[in-house]
Amino acid sequence: MRNTRSMQRSVDAEESGVWLSIGDLMSVLLMIFALLLITALVQISDVREKSQSTRIVIIKGINDALESAGIEVQADSTTGDISILDSILFDQNDYRLKQSGKDFLERFIPIYSDVIFQSKSTASEVSRIVIEGHSSSEGSFDRNMELSVLRANSVTKFISSMGFLNKKPFFDKVVISGRGPLEADKNHVDVKDRKVKFRFQFKDDQFLGYFSEVEQVEK
Repeated sequence: MRNTRSMQRSVDAEESGVWLSIGDLMSVLLMIFALLLITALVQISDVREKSQSTRIVIIKGINDALESAGIEVQADSTTGDISILDSILFDQNDYRLKQSGKDFLERFIPIYSDVIFQSKSTASEVSRIVIEGHSSSEGSFDRNMELSVLRANSVTKFISSMGFLNKKPFFDKVVISGRGPLEADKNHVDVKDRKVKFRFQFKDDQFLGYFSEVEQVEK
């Protein structure tokens, strides 16, 4: 009887030791996971800060260069978007570039391209250069959509006929888009809504945007 009890205590002790070992192992694994997570978050934060710094360099560089050249457009300080009024580029209800539009693009594009490709870091930060056509809310939706696409395409075709430094890598990033009146004031006609916009899509925007949202939730 005593032997049976001794054996049972021995079995219980062994089982207790096994569970203790598993518990210790889980604690170690949890600690390793936490350390890996912290390391990853620090690295992501570093990438985000570096990315933001590079974007500032690009946007400020574009604005400084345009101002020095006497070109009266400016990149948005946050997004880098540049809007060029249709009155500079086209006659009303037409998609063919007029001479003033060609003259503008011949001055603007080399400056714009030079800043983007000033270094490997600035070039890699810009994943896409979107050339967008926009219209006011005046007229039919279908015509405005069609005209906005034709105008974006007309601008892109003219740029492709130009000669400038880094032309090939520039066009490797270019996409065109027709936005029509989608972003226009729906309450009244505003001539400022008639424009061609040069817009950046920056590298890792979606991922870094998600990371920013997580940071805000944690705060």
